[in-house]
Amino acid sequence: MTQLDKTQVLDGLFASWDAIDLLLTGLPDVRWKSPTPLPGWCVHDVVAHIIGTESMLQGIQTPESDIDVTTLDHVRNPIGELNECWIRHLKGETGADVLERFRSVTAQRRAVLTATSDEDWHAVTVTPAGPDSYGRFMRIRIFDCWMHEQDIREALSRPSSDEDLDNPAARQALDEMTASMAFVVGKRGKAPDGARVEFALTGPLSRDIRVAVDGRAALVSDFGGAAPTTVIRLDGLQFTRLGGGRPMTTARSTAIEYDGDAEVGQRIVDNMAFVI
Repeated sequence: MTQLDKTQVLDGLFASWDAIDLLLTGLPDVRWKSPTPLPGWCVHDVVAHIIGTESMLQGIQTPESDIDVTTLDHVRNPIGELNECWIRHLKGETGADVLERFRSVTAQRRAVLTATSDEDWHAVTVTPAGPDSYGRFMRIRIFDCWMHEQDIREALSRPSSDEDLDNPAARQALDEMTASMAFVVGKRGKAPDGARVEFALTGPLSRDIRVAVDGRAALVSDFGGAAPTTVIRLDGLQFTRLGGGRPMTTARSTAIEYDGDAEVGQRIVDNMAFVI
């Protein structure tokens, strides 16, 4: 089970909520309808989705939808169906009303999470990544909320600056993505046995992520003195866009460079989108 420091994770989660609140404060109602990079969703829908998820975590039952959401082209799985029920439920509310709901539910969640005992924080629970600690679940919530902050920024033409990306939410969202890279390299990218793949991320979210394939793919801190067989070099924010199944942002370099086995690197990049 993944054991994570409660204070650090909550700092990241609360920072992601604060950033979204700041983006939405004073936003004219017409801008709430701005389309995001997510098919079928505008800014209003993205915020309704976050409200719905945090409400469900508070024990609030998912509302019934006024339509059969499974008929919508962008709804592809049961989680998508739940998300759409909340979006339909809040569809008629103004942006200001939705922002008040967002502030209310996140305030409730702050209180509950702050009061969570260490025992409950480290306890095993169901998460979108399978059984893991409740703390891991909350880091996944950082990833989700931070990614949606970027979706809102794209919709409003307010891309993250270097300073915006230098915060605990961004770093922990990238930590959560890093945890899935063995799956991306081995299962989705089908890197061959013996492959040593390094993601060399540049920009404010710079870091090196290494995956070695030895029977199965695994994250490693180094390759034991061996050189990587494939290096994939790109901007860190663009890396998160690809992993989240979003188009790259035009606000940063879209260049992707390969060293070593470029064919393996290209196949991994082509199959980067692992978010359900």
